Amino acid sequence: MTATVSRWARRYVGVAVAALFAWQVGLLVGVPRGTEVALGLYGFVLHVVFGKAYSLVPSYFDRELAEPRAAIAQLPLTAVGTACLALAPLRSTPDTLEAAGAVLWAAGVVVFVGTLAWTVRDNLTGAETGTGGPNAHRAGVDRAANAVVPVALAYLLVGSYATLGVAGVVPPVFDGYPPRTTHLLGTGTATLLVFGIGARLLPRFLVAEPPKSLVWVVLPAGAVGPVLLAATLPAGPGFHLAAAVETVAVVGYAAIVGTLFVRSDNRRTALYGVLLGAGGGVAAVALGAWFAFAGLDGALVPAHRRLTLLGFLGLTVVGVSLQFYPPNVGRWPGCDDRTALASMALLAVGVAVQAVGAAVLTTWIESVGVGLALVGTLGYAYLLAGAFATR
Repeated sequence: MTATVSRWARRYVGVAVAALFAWQVGLLVGVPRGTEVALGLYGFVLHVVFGKAYSLVPSYFDRELAEPRAAIAQLPLTAVGTACLALAPLRSTPDTLEAAGAVLWAAGVVVFVGTLAWTVRDNLTGAETGTGGPNAHRAGVDRAANAVVPVALAYLLVGSYATLGVAGVVPPVFDGYPPRTTHLLGTGTATLLVFGIGARLLPRFLVAEPPKSLVWVVLPAGAVGPVLLAATLPAGPGFHLAAAVETVAVVGYAAIVGTLFVRSDNRRTALYGVLLGAGGGVAAVALGAWFAFAGLDGALVPAHRRLTLLGFLGLTVVGVSLQFYPPNVGRWPGCDDRTALASMALLAVGVAVQAVGAAVLTTWIESVGVGLALVGTLGYAYLLAGAFATR
């Protein structure tokens, strides 16, 4: 069972890397917003989440995955669904493509959530954590981290239903405004899982203790913020509150990550991606807060989107995946920590330059940023391919 889950987790990560590459190439040639979101969020970020959740969530809830073959059934549904959603906004594609993609995506999500829900059905709050021995003192934080996982899965279900609504398959959530769907999935599912799983993983990886007072702030704020954002976008007093809550959550998370690094004597190379991602998250919510209190600025929206999807979520995913699949495992030339650091640095600088270029409406600057991120993507893909080939 473990071998099956591990093997298919690598395939989910492979699909994710392909989506990341296609996203950056698409930005060079100029693709619509819908294609960018489909590749960056649905294809890249969430497929890594799917692949690792099949192994991490059951173990964190002190259970065994109920049906390992669910990972096999889900992948073609969500992968093909993502491809359809990415192609649908392009010219000369069939009108039915978006609806087909939304249906396939939603079907895959039902398989994923249903399997995990059945696995933890007698421990839905995550009170049983499997935490013991030298980690016994972490049980309280682990229980709190577990408690937000069902919330993140609920956001995934609602966001997938909203995807169907935007495609016209079902009645829309709220008014069908697409950014509501993006925030349900990106902020509600991916970001909340970063907070929850990060609260368990990072202290163990870095062998350091997080400031517990911040954990108790970040997790509730991270659970409430996404629904407030989805309900109140794009303006008004409610949006002010939503932006403030989410800003507290992301800045608090960045403070936790920074504190862990300061306290750690075991700073693993891959986790510098997580540190860079936390910085990207602060930049992303700073722009989001600007939108809330100063008004939506169309020129800055692409910068906010890149900083969120690649600067925050993307770099976090890169760092965590390189931690699980260490660069040094690969026997190919250049599979080492220096290549990993260079790849993460290129991604970080690339997305920063992209954001600046998008904000000042200067195409060549944005293209330079995309080029840097594309080189970083190729380095990341090479390291993972080397590790996969060795295994």
